[in-house]
Amino acid sequence: MAIVMAGGRGERLRDLTLARCKPATPFGGKFRIIDFVLSNCVNSGIRQIFVMTQYKGQSLIQHVHRGWSYLRGEFGEFIEVVPAQQQTGPHWYRGTADCVYQNLELIRAHRPKYVLVLAGDHIYKMDYGPMIAYHVEKGADITVGVVEVPVPKATEFGVLSVTEWNRVTQFDEKPANPQPIPGRPDTALASMGIYVFNAQLLEKLLVEDAQNEQSAHDFGRNILPPAIEALQVFAYPFTDVKTRAQNYWRDVGTVDAFYEANLELIHVAPELNLYDEEWPIWTYQSQQPPAKFVLDEPGRSGSAVNSMVSGGCIISGAHIDQSLLFSNVRVEERSTISRSLLMPQVKVRANCTIRNAILDEGCEVPEGTQIGFDRQLDEQRFHVTPQGVVLVTPAMLQRLASVAR
Repeated sequence: MAIVMAGGRGERLRDLTLARCKPATPFGGKFRIIDFVLSNCVNSGIRQIFVMTQYKGQSLIQHVHRGWSYLRGEFGEFIEVVPAQQQTGPHWYRGTADCVYQNLELIRAHRPKYVLVLAGDHIYKMDYGPMIAYHVEKGADITVGVVEVPVPKATEFGVLSVTEWNRVTQFDEKPANPQPIPGRPDTALASMGIYVFNAQLLEKLLVEDAQNEQSAHDFGRNILPPAIEALQVFAYPFTDVKTRAQNYWRDVGTVDAFYEANLELIHVAPELNLYDEEWPIWTYQSQQPPAKFVLDEPGRSGSAVNSMVSGGCIISGAHIDQSLLFSNVRVEERSTISRSLLMPQVKVRANCTIRNAILDEGCEVPEGTQIGFDRQLDEQRFHVTPQGVVLVTPAMLQRLASVAR
């Protein structure tokens, strides 16, 4: 059984998560972040899946119901969205461990031997079968999926120390001074937020944690560290079975990371291959007509270069360069879009010039607008990240329009 934790606020994504939870955020042209972990489960043959929601989950609930309702209940298959319901008292989920604890009855009802706990907010393709087999082979009580990350970025993750046999000896949640891998001072071993538990043990640990009033009820802070001393806890490196090279995995937790991960997809041979027929990424797909490029006059020609353009888009006498356009985007004549993400339902009026930007869902950019050229002006109007990416939302554009009036 898989339990997908999808209730996080995603505060580091700033305005992108003001009206939606992080796993519901659009990604890659026509997907949402949650689609990657759900696709991994289905492609791995895991078809008993609970999706735990809490923060602003309506768009996520709607997406899962529309796009993931094809599993067959009569065969014991399901993807069920489980909102926070105050199952054990007058409080909502107090942490990731408390979230699972409050829903232990759901797990007991299906009697799984192993429970796979997954974060619903990362971008990667992974067959969970080998990880579960590794867990059994090692005789592990808990197995943690791990990736290698640069030490400066490791402060954002749980960091592990392991023996040469991958037995975990230490776990620090978001440490100020991450412990590097021995002999590799620039690299640390970070938790992917993926855990395999023996089901009976998981229940025991969660019940004990729930009785501890001092606990924050979090897997990384309160379940794993004490388990390392008393139990068999192993790390499972997320590497290629043949080459041992690090597999693709992205934590798109900041606006800059989200921007970079999306723009990587337009490369000639991106690490994340969305065209892989052997490991498809499933999603809810609305019925859209093909993308259309119209007009062909000097300075008024519909075109796109080194870009991805989704269904329903109309590029009318505009030029798109090194950008990713999500579904139902409209770009009008003599506008130029460069190195930008235009999310669903965006409209860019005529004579606009936009670069290094993210336009959130539903933005309508007025005629003649320039974005990404004057940092000082952009900071007054929008949100500008440390790396200079300009995040624009409909609310920001509405404020500008009201000031202009």
